[in-house]
Amino acid sequence: MSLARQPCRRRFLQQTAIASSGFVVGSQFTLDAHAKPTDYAGLKTDRYLGPVEMLAQVEDTKVFTEGPAADGDGNLLFTNVPVSKILKWDPRTKKLSVHRDNTNETNGLYFAPDGSLLACEGGSRRVTRTDAKTGKIEVLAEGYKGKPFAKPNDLCMDGKGRIYFTSRSGVEDPEGENVKAVYRIDPDGTVDQILAWPEVHMPNGIVTSPDNKRFYVIEAHPNADLHRDIRVYDLNSDGSVSNGRVLIDFYPGRSGDGMCIDAEGNLYVAAGLHKTRKTSETLDTKPGIHVISPDGKLLAYRETPEDTITNCTFGGEDLKSLYIACGTLLLRIRTEIPGKATYQPR
Repeated sequence: MSLARQPCRRRFLQQTAIASSGFVVGSQFTLDAHAKPTDYAGLKTDRYLGPVEMLAQVEDTKVFTEGPAADGDGNLLFTNVPVSKILKWDPRTKKLSVHRDNTNETNGLYFAPDGSLLACEGGSRRVTRTDAKTGKIEVLAEGYKGKPFAKPNDLCMDGKGRIYFTSRSGVEDPEGENVKAVYRIDPDGTVDQILAWPEVHMPNGIVTSPDNKRFYVIEAHPNADLHRDIRVYDLNSDGSVSNGRVLIDFYPGRSGDGMCIDAEGNLYVAAGLHKTRKTSETLDTKPGIHVISPDGKLLAYRETPEDTITNCTFGGEDLKSLYIACGTLLLRIRTEIPGKATYQPR
């Protein structure tokens, strides 16, 4: 059975008073038959999240922050997409600086275990790796089956060194490019398309579980009756995915954008809006960080101060600093559970 949203689905969600919650827990392959409304009441937020700290505010001609990634020295990099800059926050000096410019509208960043920086360069439609010692930039992927990618958006790695990334254009896919999809880059450089339209509608943030058995994808399409949820797949030993199911559904509110995962397999999802933005998205999803268990339960929520919250990552020596890109702001929340280790602090 297809995972695509069924025409009756919106009516069902309205009938179950989704307007009071913004979240529905789903089950394998179908959602309607087993949907159970849940809300923000009764959460044990303090068991997971500390207070929100504002670290820095970005000032530039245009500001849309994205792609936070922490390195082994404790530094935090994140992107200002429209002006093609990677910014650096130094927790020792508490200062913000430009790490690199002319980044081809880089969006998502990820530090590999060897310290190299992986980047989704949306403007140049490619995924690159920057050597930690030399600064040399290597192109890992720039197309599939003779066509360019749509804009690469976010990326992650599994325990075998395989790189996964999402690629999506605007609402409509232009002719001559690959459709919205999720790809895998193997260590030998082979690129495979592992999920694609219409199975996925607008893939965004992705993570793999600490045990390398699960693969999570945020779906974030702004149009009515299309996917706004988190989907979970079995991650097979060969890097393929199977057994897709909806973990949690944000529809009709704004879906998640980016996410990260802790050492126990809980997701930390940047989602929601303070005000509508000329799409069919409602304000049912509150703006902030949502902690979601591996079985799709909302465990905790902490509001963030401005639109648009986009992405988050764990960092710091103990991996208990959750860094958040949120509008013009870089935020931090201390967590009780450390993040999934992706590097060894130096």
